[in-house]
Amino acid sequence: MDDEPLTERRPVTGPRVFGYLRHVTGGAARHTALTGCITEYCRRHELTLCGVFTDREPAVAFRSPAFVGLLDALELPDTYGTVTPALGHLGPRPVAAERKRRISATGARLITVRSTRPTASDAPSFRLQQQGGT
Repeated sequence: MDDEPLTERRPVTGPRVFGYLRHVTGGAARHTALTGCITEYCRRHELTLCGVFTDREPAVAFRSPAFVGLLDALELPDTYGTVTPALGHLGPRPVAAERKRRISATGARLITVRSTRPTASDAPSFRLQQQGGT
């Protein structure tokens, strides 16, 4: 008889992702909170967070050391995508548009923790149902 545990009991790694932040203002606590936001999102969605790239300078061009590092990481085999707290972390609109295009060109997905559009979970009636209300 085979004594190996069932698949559900074996440690399984989820799709590999890399985080990306633009943290220009705020202190270490803010950076920790943003990183924690990405980490928790990945944990809830069974994604393996392999690292977080952080830009600390204003985004005036799409090329920055952290973003170039992210693009290099996205080229690694078996990389699923990048996770950012919100699209605003990609920079101002023209810079963000180019960065989105570059991420897409790698074949990776761009995942945002906070969407700009309301979702069903934002509706008050949905929250009441989840809390045991009507």
